[in-house]
Amino acid sequence: MSDPQVTDLDSWIAALSRPAALKELAALALCVAFAWAFAALAGRAVGARDSRSILFGRNIVDGVLFPILLLLLAYLARGLMAHWVAPVVFKIAIPVLIALLVIRLAVKVLQAAFQQTPMVRLLERTISWVAWLAMVLWVSDLLPAILEELDQISWKVGGATMSVRTMIEGTLTAGAVLIATLWISSGIEARLLRSATGGELSLRKALSNAARALLLFVGLLVALSAVGINLSALSVLGGAVGVGVGFGLQKLAANYVSGFVILAERSMRIGDNVRVDNFEGIITQINARYTVIRSLAGRESIVPNEMLITSRVENLTLADARVWQSTLVSVAYDSDVALVMQLLKQAALNQERVLRDPEPSVSLSSFGADGLEFTVGYWVADPENGSINLKSLINLDILAALKANGIEIPYPQRVLHTRPQQGSVVPVQPG
Repeated sequence: MSDPQVTDLDSWIAALSRPAALKELAALALCVAFAWAFAALAGRAVGARDSRSILFGRNIVDGVLFPILLLLLAYLARGLMAHWVAPVVFKIAIPVLIALLVIRLAVKVLQAAFQQTPMVRLLERTISWVAWLAMVLWVSDLLPAILEELDQISWKVGGATMSVRTMIEGTLTAGAVLIATLWISSGIEARLLRSATGGELSLRKALSNAARALLLFVGLLVALSAVGINLSALSVLGGAVGVGVGFGLQKLAANYVSGFVILAERSMRIGDNVRVDNFEGIITQINARYTVIRSLAGRESIVPNEMLITSRVENLTLADARVWQSTLVSVAYDSDVALVMQLLKQAALNQERVLRDPEPSVSLSSFGADGLEFTVGYWVADPENGSINLKSLINLDILAALKANGIEIPYPQRVLHTRPQQGSVVPVQPG
C-alpha cells in the first residue's frame, strides 16, 4: 500500500487514530523487545559492560548496538507491513531512530576519543540540534523543498560551481567520515591496550597512536574530497609544510620523532620511576609530542620527548622496580654501638613495605661533631606509595626504641673560649 498523504497536524492525528496504527505500534514494540534482548545477550556474551565501550556502553541504552538493531528491525518491519497497511507510525519512528543513532554514535565516539572537554560537549549539543532539526524537517516533508531552495544559492569558485546545499552535504559527509575514522581508531586502541602492561603497553601505545594518525589522515582526505576541495591543490601546501618543518618546526618535528623512538625502543615505559632535569616521578602518559611525569607529591611535569632523548635520564625502574632509601641517626658517643645497630635494624624491619631480601643494613657512617652517626638503609618495592611517609614511620620507631633503652640522642654542643682584649684591666679581688 502507498503512504497516506500526511501534510498537516489534523491529517497526522487522523492517520494515527486509525486501527492500523495500533498494529504498527505493536510491531514497533516487538522490534524494541527483540533489539533489547539481542543487545543484552550480546553484552553478556562479550562481557563488555564498560562506559568507554562504544558498541555496548555501561548499560544497554548507553551503547550504539541497541539503536542500530532497533533501526534495522524497524526497517524490516516497515517493509513487511507495507503489504497490508500504509505506514504512518514507522514514518515517524524511523527518522527518530536515525536521529537517536546519529546522536548516540557521535557522543560515544567523541567521548572515547577526546574524553569530556568543553569543546566535546559543545560538539555533542550541536550534533543533537542538527539531528533533531533534520528529523523534524524529514517528517514534515519540508526537507526536499528546503534542499531545492538551498541548491539555488550557488557561486563559482575557480572552475567549479558550489552551492549552499553542496556545502552542507559535504560538511555532513566529512563529519560522518571523521566520526567513523575515530570509531575505528578507538576500537583499535582499545583492542591493543587491553591487558597490556610494562614494555608491551608502550609498544602497543605506539602502534595505536600511529594507527590513529594514519586513519585521521585518510579520513581528512576523504572529508576534503566530500566537501569538493581538489586534492591536487594540496601539493603546493604540502611543499610549504615541508619547508616549514625544515625551518620553523624543527623542535616540533623532533619531539614527534623522539616520541615514536621512545615508544618503539621501550627505554622508558608507562609506570617507570624516572628522574629528568632534577624532577623525579612516575611516567603516566607517553604521547607523540610529550611525556607526562607525575611526582609522588602529586605534581605533574610535561616533558618534551626531545629532552628525554638528548639529555641524561635516570630510570630507577628500568631493570628493577625496587628503590633504596636511607635515614640518618645520631647517638651519644658513650652508647652501646651493637645495641644501637640492632635497634635501628629492627625499626626498619617493623615496616611491612621494607623488603626482607635484601634485608635492611645499618652502618656507622661517620664520627660527627655531636655524636656517632649511623645510616639505616633499606629497599622498598613500591616507591609509588611514597617515601617520606615510610621514612617517618621508621624514624618514629627509632625514636621510641632509643628512648626505651636509655640511649641519648645528643643535642648540638659548642664550647666558647673568650680572652680579654689587649689593654683591658682585669679587676683584682682583695686578698
